[in-house]
Amino acid sequence: MKQRKSRHSTGYRLRKFILPHVFLILLGLVFLFPFVWLILTSLKMPQEIFKVPLTFFPQEFQWQNYSNAIAAMPFFRFVGNSLFIASLNIIGQLFAAPLVAYSIAKIPWRGRNVVFSIIIATMILPPQVMLIPQYIIFSKLDLVNTYVPLTIGAFFGAPFYIFLLRQFLLGIPIELSEAARIDGASEFRIYWQIILPQLKPVLATIVLFTFVGAWTEFLGPLIYLTDAEKWTIMIGLQGFLQDHSAQWEQLMAAAALFTIPSVIIFFFGQKYFMEAGSAMTGLK
Repeated sequence: MKQRKSRHSTGYRLRKFILPHVFLILLGLVFLFPFVWLILTSLKMPQEIFKVPLTFFPQEFQWQNYSNAIAAMPFFRFVGNSLFIASLNIIGQLFAAPLVAYSIAKIPWRGRNVVFSIIIATMILPPQVMLIPQYIIFSKLDLVNTYVPLTIGAFFGAPFYIFLLRQFLLGIPIELSEAARIDGASEFRIYWQIILPQLKPVLATIVLFTFVGAWTEFLGPLIYLTDAEKWTIMIGLQGFLQDHSAQWEQLMAAAALFTIPSVIIFFFGQKYFMEAGSAMTGLK
């Protein structure tokens, strides 16, 4: 009886803990492999990249590929432009999205459900549908070749972030706001001192998504930025590929440097990202 119980316990532990962890580790390695290959390729000599059979590790690490890639283009200017655009988008989303979500979730006013439905409906529209009308508008306003088309939309709040915040706000007890109103607190003070501090996990998630979206945006800068001095790092990498098509080791080095900020911001924000996911799924 004890032996059967021990076997049952071992089998349960295997199915419940060991197999899921093994599966997740293998899945993580699958997603990690392209990044590892990128790093190793950036450290190879040119003749090693297309060598047959392929070699996984470089024969000798070529660290100068990174300095050569930086010297081959105004790398830090492109990085600064991308950081500037990403920062403005983050500021805009953190300013607008929580305010809109709070007004829909916590302030009773006529038509708020209709407005929320319209906001959600805009998520259905593909960005390509709005591309030409938006370009015509910004062209008429003489805003082409500026950062305004790439940042102004963030100050109205993204529909997905408004939806995310609204769902999170619905889980906050209404008694907190009502008690503050009874004590004479204004609506803005309730929002700023009571509600907003509880939104840190979701706001951190929004920062992460907004940064990655703005950092990796290619189509918008390609359409609106005509001056090379205003290019983002994505457009800079494309220009580098056109000018140095045979120097793949330097391109991989530049691409590796391009991914570092996203990895850093995710590393420091993963705690809040997991908290937001737990709260949204009811696990917290």
